[in-house]
Amino acid sequence: VQLQASGGGLVQPGGSLRLSCVGSGRSYRGYTMGWFRQAPGKEREFVAASFRGTTSYYSESVKGRFTISRDNAKNTLYLQMNSLKPEDTAVYSCAADRGLILSSLRDGYQYDHWGQGTEVTVSS
Repeated sequence: VQLQASGGGLVQPGGSLRLSCVGSGRSYRGYTMGWFRQAPGKEREFVAASFRGTTSYYSESVKGRFTISRDNAKNTLYLQMNSLKPEDTAVYSCAADRGLILSSLRDGYQYDHWGQGTEVTVSS
């Protein structure tokens, strides 16, 4: 599985962006797919995940503002980000894993497949 993330950019506080992560090589239907981010000087953190394509989970810091979704026909994972804040500035990466268990959802080290990051900057 190869993952390609895109959609980052510069946006003003309160603005919106939609990130995309396209999978190639095989279908990732049934995989757990997630978004993680890493801000400068900080550790990578969990943002959101779609557990085996059924249930969505979010970090407390983005709940109510971000929405994760997927289009299995297009083999694509999305992250709609609304009401962006300067503290959302980071490099966002997508990840996938076929056998992930729910308790490991927020642990990036448990994901086998990663895409390159796309940079999001929230600034006026």
